[in-house]
Amino acid sequence: MGFLIVISGLHGTGKSTCANYLAKYFKLNYLSAGQVFREMAYKKSMSIAEFSELASIDTRIDFEIDNMIRKKSEKGNAVLEGQLSAWIVRGEVDMKILLTAPDKVRIKRIAKRDAISVKKAYDITYEREKSEKERYLKYYGIDLNDISIYDLIFDTSLLGEKQTMKTLKDMVEDYLMKDPKSGGA
Repeated sequence: MGFLIVISGLHGTGKSTCANYLAKYFKLNYLSAGQVFREMAYKKSMSIAEFSELASIDTRIDFEIDNMIRKKSEKGNAVLEGQLSAWIVRGEVDMKILLTAPDKVRIKRIAKRDAISVKKAYDITYEREKSEKERYLKYYGIDLNDISIYDLIFDTSLLGEKQTMKTLKDMVEDYLMKDPKSGGA
């Protein structure tokens, strides 16, 4: 198996942007659970909120995405992005990164990305995240508030986008180059 990085975090933390950047920089394959979810919703002519509601009663949706993540992880040489990815491929990952950002920042990013009002972005995101937290606890026994499995926790609101990318790249390089015998870089 080749090199494998997992990036997780709530919506609007910059998972896709950061994962895409790292995949390109390190010349790795890339898979976004969120993008797969959006494509599945689109194919069913449903909004993200509607599809999230469907996923709360149809376990096949999450399990299909999980299987895609697992298959991609088995091949290695990838950056996998998704809220549950670190849990799904737990022991097989070279580095697990959790991205964070204050709710206000996340909601503004989502509103801008989706070209909707901040109020609508808040309402949609709140409902979606509530549904997901309940689903993940029910289906998997995973509490998204448990951050103990991550190697790096990084607040993407602290720096601008370019500086965030450079800092993450540097941290990944430093982490992966550490001497396992010394426990540090």
